[in-house]
Amino acid sequence: MTEPMTEPAVLAVDIGGTKIAAAVVDGGGRILAQGRTPTLADESPEVLWKALTDLLDQVHAAAGGPSPAGVGVGCSGPMTWPDAEVSPLNIPAWRGFPLRRRLRERYPGLPVRVHNDAVCVAVGEHWRGAGRGHRNVLGMVVSTGVGGGLVLGGRLVDGASGNAGHVGHIVVEPGGPPCPCGGRGCLEAVASGPSLVRWARGEGWRPDEPAATGADLAADALAGNRLALAAVRRAGRAVGVALASATHLCDLDAAVIGGGVSQIGAPLFDAVREALGVHARMDFARRLRVVPTALGQTSGLVGAAALVLAGDRYWTGG
Repeated sequence: MTEPMTEPAVLAVDIGGTKIAAAVVDGGGRILAQGRTPTLADESPEVLWKALTDLLDQVHAAAGGPSPAGVGVGCSGPMTWPDAEVSPLNIPAWRGFPLRRRLRERYPGLPVRVHNDAVCVAVGEHWRGAGRGHRNVLGMVVSTGVGGGLVLGGRLVDGASGNAGHVGHIVVEPGGPPCPCGGRGCLEAVASGPSLVRWARGEGWRPDEPAATGADLAADALAGNRLALAAVRRAGRAVGVALASATHLCDLDAAVIGGGVSQIGAPLFDAVREALGVHARMDFARRLRVVPTALGQTSGLVGAAALVLAGDRYWTGG
């Protein structure tokens, strides 16, 4: 006979443009059960909602049906915060969708906390990952876009609208390429996966696949392709410039970098550290450690759970 769980466990969700992941996470940050389903981004709002709730039911049952202590969610933005009416750019099915309200209705009496997905990655890495033990950490996701979250003095900083730590829109190349935000020369416009592909194609990179992605470029870079490597190094330099600005402003201990582009590894991180050596000139800024995520693809789920399980440090939204 299975003993009932006495330790708190949380239903955690990570909602992105291509997949929804869900898990049951215990108080130590351990994942007891998890699953994923494709994001039905072009279906109706209710079809996508049903896919989410079916997945939550599946992982809850797989974990043995513990009484949840709450629900934590990371979702791509934009969203109103903390009310979490979500309108993810890459999920046309949801525009102004009242995600937090609907989850509260489904789980009455439980805390339901929703934040930006990149913020949840930063929280997860600070709570149980590569940022653990540091009080001042910038977590970054470099993928289809570039996002982040900021922990200072051991606590998540939300800012006036929940968008503090949005490092993807630090300008690293004034007058540079246009950014989806409407500006020019933002970090996202230089270092995101689509931006890398666009720049490399302009320089003459000719991948085997006509619809090549950042993953294809990364594979070519790791295989030694000159133009793919040049694109990765350009992105790394841009990340380093942004981190130099961020650490001069916030006096950081560590920057933790995740997302698909970060999986390229040494070619990217070497360029980041080289740029930091050039641009982070104050003695205190030279202390900054730049490391990859330790939790990999589960960072966002662990961070979403921490919104509930460690809410004294990571949640101010009421």
